[in-house]
Amino acid sequence: MESICTKGLTHRALNELIRRTREPCILEDVCGERFIAAGTSGKELTIHGVPGNALGAYLNGGTLSVLGNAQDAVGDTMNDGTIVVHGNIGDAAGYAMRGGRIYVRGDAGYRAGIHMKAYEDKVPLMVIGGRAGSFLGEYQAGGVIIVLNLDEPEEKCVGFFPCTGMHGGKMFLRSACRDIEFPEQVTARPASPEDLAELRGYLEAYCGLFGLDLEAILNADFTVVTPDSKNPYRQMYVAN
Repeated sequence: MESICTKGLTHRALNELIRRTREPCILEDVCGERFIAAGTSGKELTIHGVPGNALGAYLNGGTLSVLGNAQDAVGDTMNDGTIVVHGNIGDAAGYAMRGGRIYVRGDAGYRAGIHMKAYEDKVPLMVIGGRAGSFLGEYQAGGVIIVLNLDEPEEKCVGFFPCTGMHGGKMFLRSACRDIEFPEQVTARPASPEDLAELRGYLEAYCGLFGLDLEAILNADFTVVTPDSKNPYRQMYVAN
């Protein structure tokens, strides 16, 4: 397995080295380097340290595994591939992603899944094992967001203003959500058996990655959130 020390490398130099790799690669001493693996495909990277903003931006395939935390904009506009973060992530993860998977063991910051969308047969997926900050799924237009709140179940699973402007896609929250206020443009309901079967399919790979008990996770209340209109702002601009 190839190893790259990132100390002293610009993001352009680092990404050029990544593009030249032909086998699984370890990135050592990562400390805030931005745009790691941006626009790449078919690479298998294991990252030691904390990658900076826009890890896997425009990712078009391959697997990026972070053995720790990651900063903001993980998977910005990614098209395909898998990003696995064994710690927490910052704000705006999955911004405008239209394909691929982001699996986070810990918490997510503000605006996770903002502008997430589906594209043709691509359905992006983000699974957050901990809690999510405010504005989760802001303007979500497609794809699936799952928040499991595994570590602090006594706390709210999401912050303020979830699903603001949501007009597509689907969200699963591991909570009865009695303490969460949703906007009028969405419908929040208890998960049905069909929803749980769908959820099981999304979580099998996640639980395998992090060594978690799938049955224990599913043995809880789940709330499903979907938009109730394809144009949630129609009433603001069109006279009845």
